[in-house]
Amino acid sequence: MFSLFKKLGWFFSAYKTKYIWGLVTLTLVRMVEILPPLLIGLALDDIHTGVLTSSLLLYYVIALLLTTAVAYVGGYVFLYQLYGGSLRLEASLRFKFVNQILKMKPHFFQKFRTGDLMARATNDLGAVTEASGFGVLTLFDATLYMVVILAMMIFTVSWRLTLIAVAPLPIYAYLVTKMGKVYDKRYAASQKAFSNLNNKVLESILGMRVIRAYVQEKEEIDRFAKLAALVCDKNRQIEALEALFEPAGRWLMGLCFFITIFYGSHLILAGQMTLGSLVTFNVYLSMLTWPIFAISVLINVMQRGKTSLERIHEALDAPIDVVDQAETNQVGIPEVIAIKALNFTYPDAPNEALTDITLTINRGETIGIVGKTGSGKTTLLRQFLREYPLESGKIVVNGLPLESLKQKEVLSWIGYVPQEHILFSKSVRENILYGVDEAREADLARVIQLAALTDDLEFFTDGLDTIVGEKGIALSGGQKQRISIARAMATHPEILILDDALSAVDAKTETSIVENIRKERGALHSNMGKTTIITAHRLSAVVHADQIIVLEDGKISQMGTHDALMAAGGWYKEQYEHQNLQLGGAEDE
Repeated sequence: MFSLFKKLGWFFSAYKTKYIWGLVTLTLVRMVEILPPLLIGLALDDIHTGVLTSSLLLYYVIALLLTTAVAYVGGYVFLYQLYGGSLRLEASLRFKFVNQILKMKPHFFQKFRTGDLMARATNDLGAVTEASGFGVLTLFDATLYMVVILAMMIFTVSWRLTLIAVAPLPIYAYLVTKMGKVYDKRYAASQKAFSNLNNKVLESILGMRVIRAYVQEKEEIDRFAKLAALVCDKNRQIEALEALFEPAGRWLMGLCFFITIFYGSHLILAGQMTLGSLVTFNVYLSMLTWPIFAISVLINVMQRGKTSLERIHEALDAPIDVVDQAETNQVGIPEVIAIKALNFTYPDAPNEALTDITLTINRGETIGIVGKTGSGKTTLLRQFLREYPLESGKIVVNGLPLESLKQKEVLSWIGYVPQEHILFSKSVRENILYGVDEAREADLARVIQLAALTDDLEFFTDGLDTIVGEKGIALSGGQKQRISIARAMATHPEILILDDALSAVDAKTETSIVENIRKERGALHSNMGKTTIITAHRLSAVVHADQIIVLEDGKISQMGTHDALMAAGGWYKEQYEHQNLQLGGAEDE
């Protein structure tokens, strides 16, 4: 429990004024709430002795009304402060969580699946919020409020009756402590099961087309049912444990009331206590019921909060693979990019993905990267994007090591079109202009024409304002690719990276897009032109390149222009002739 408050110390310190006011007000409210039982006991004794007058009765009524009013106003203040603070904590943790995710690289998402992250960002954050609001309230009531009530019972009624009446309560505290340790383990297991369920739901939604195509609906339902049953079972185990708390508390409180009536009657008959004092004591004992139950509630809430905060911090404290150096350099425009003896191995992978890559890229050049599937094309591009830390070798920009530059500056040069095209559930217009400061219609028309998307707009229901659906579900593969290309071109990038970005378009459209990009980014566009890097399986996309790199098992096996590689023979020539033969056969058909 205390480890939870220790980890949240930064927050309580930042908002200590609000929490202090909340707790001070809560103290005042609890002090006021213990006065009515005392007033009722005094009034009963006055009635019993026959000294109650109308003016004294009015005094008791006014006092009760005042305590009720103060308790009402104070209750509003402390609830607003405590729960308002917990909501601020939720907002702060949510911001940190999203900010952390945006900084993380691919290795992080291999460890934390999307459904798991969603569970941590929803269920776990909710548990921490409850612990920082309701948990603080129950902690106060289970400690200070209980002490105040016991003090009133001892000093205003009878210390003998108090000691005997509350004797069974330590037994309850012992049971709650023991059950709390079991509760922690069961709650952690339930959250893990819920994360797995989230992952399954997400996979089923994203893979719905494949599921239907292979008629696997029943099997998917069965798999989901098993996971849902497991979550239900884990939560039932928690509820079974929670169900033990309240009956145990009620039984022990019942025993306390039995002792109070039995021994209190004895004290009245012995003349050591008045009837009004016994009534006051019983009211205090009934008020003590909530602090006793607050102990069990506190254990549950704090254990949930502790486990959930640990799960949240597991993601928040995950090391960031690539960080900026303390002192960074600034380049401006990347004139020359030199790769020197670069080697790279994916985390947990047995073999190198890139071996001894050496390459120089001058500004304005078009570089084609080709090779078999799995030869390392995308891996090489990821080194430019700084998705992984450099292992051995160097990437030098204008004579400066890439790692000495700010990531933000490096990424600001790049317009990236990945193999898996990610579109947002927005309109075509918003997807194209994503990342562009000003939505200029002239630029929009330009990039639409560059990406050969003009004709497609006529078939969209609302033209540029057509909503593409989640991940572009309403579009074809080729349309997704071309929207992604238009989005990359809209930022006027110094370096355009197309990672097999033309695989879903036909040969004619590919030729048109490649020619448009050549004209747009060639030397005629500016003094030096802009750099373009293209990976492709269809070699027709790179025949115009200034340099073509052929990768094989992570190594450069061939390098040169199209003409030079055709003259040299080898894999490139064989693949080019094979593709031309296939294309010719398709045209004949």
